[in-house]
Amino acid sequence: MSTDWKFNLLDLDILKEIANIGAGNAATSLANMLNTRIDMNVPEVNMPEFKHLPDILNGPENIVAGILVSLSGDINGIMMYVMEESSACSLTNHILNKNNKSFADFDEMDYSVLTEMGNILTSSYLSSMSELMHFKIVPSIPYLAVDMAGAVLSVPAIEFGKIGDKVLLIKSTVNDNTYMSGYFILIPDFGKVSDK
Repeated sequence: MSTDWKFNLLDLDILKEIANIGAGNAATSLANMLNTRIDMNVPEVNMPEFKHLPDILNGPENIVAGILVSLSGDINGIMMYVMEESSACSLTNHILNKNNKSFADFDEMDYSVLTEMGNILTSSYLSSMSELMHFKIVPSIPYLAVDMAGAVLSVPAIEFGKIGDKVLLIKSTVNDNTYMSGYFILIPDFGKVSDK
């Protein structure tokens, strides 16, 4: 694949297929983690401008959790999984049998579970992308940040300024006995895509 490859309508169709397969893999991984049946809705795939992400996340001051991994191998870049406070509480409450109302109630175990969940979900999506596009993609150790959306997005914003103006945004929603949704934000650096 040439280094000047860019998204177009056909590529977006391919990325939607990757998102569908990734959602299936993520649902299976999450089901194993939670030891319960998980139904993940068909993901929504969009390519907004980076500057619109804080508004998509309900405003720059909205408190969110972001799990960030950097990518190396055939594609360099950043992938982040972002979830709102209510979804993070639903997840940790389900796994740890707690009654957290907000991030203020979280302890070290809650944050550990959140990080591991984000790691599993991002790995599922990256694995799907790697298999379908025949790329080797190596994620870093995940880094968790809990803060206002504007602050959480500041790290990819710094890197993103070197790359372009649009991102791949995948919204995933899980329906089991709790409701949980989150966003995968992929910022690939196509200037560093290996030739295929």
